[in-house]
Amino acid sequence: MAQAKNYFAWQSRLVAPELGRRVVEVGCGLGNFTGTLLDRETVIALDPEPDCIERLVERYPNRPNLHALVCDAGSHEFSEVARFQPDSCVCLNVLEHIADDRKALAAMASVLPAGGAIVLLVPAFQALYGPIDWNLGHHRRYNRAAIAGLAQATGLLVAKLHYVNFAGFFGWWLNSHVFRRAAQSEKQIAIFDTCLVPILSRVEGLVRPPFGQSLFTVLRKP
Repeated sequence: MAQAKNYFAWQSRLVAPELGRRVVEVGCGLGNFTGTLLDRETVIALDPEPDCIERLVERYPNRPNLHALVCDAGSHEFSEVARFQPDSCVCLNVLEHIADDRKALAAMASVLPAGGAIVLLVPAFQALYGPIDWNLGHHRRYNRAAIAGLAQATGLLVAKLHYVNFAGFFGWWLNSHVFRRAAQSEKQIAIFDTCLVPILSRVEGLVRPPFGQSLFTVLRKP
């Protein structure tokens, strides 16, 4: 998905307005989204893979507002992030990789002040789970009730909660249950990004779909 420029631009339009000036990015990977945050006061980019952090620093050198750390939201070290006084956390397609997602969400909330935001993008609907999810290391997929339950369990308020990418729902189902694909096809991604995303992003900006491949969430700390 790294080459899916239209998709990442759509994702950024959803996420960026919900974040503050001092952002913790949980699971930054190689920094595909990190670059969109670098106009902010402080970005704390976290990933449990040292190689990802090393490559991110090489990708964005000489950025005094960027702090890249080897860490994940389920670790004891995460509490040290509080020293940066963040006002928001963003976790894009990462929560599903964490075995104890409740613990991770509680950790994110613990480093934020009252009113702080946690922005999530997670894969939707367990019925779509297939070989690609397994190979990507997904523990689960989510629905609205599951996210609402996590929010309640961690003392967070749901500010926004809606599905995204209704066309991708059908594509993922076909890959999972008909074609039994073990990985996403680069050709599929290119067609989706070039032909469908520009239309989907406009339509879903006007009408929220009743289902989708992903679930977009904004949680607030009371």
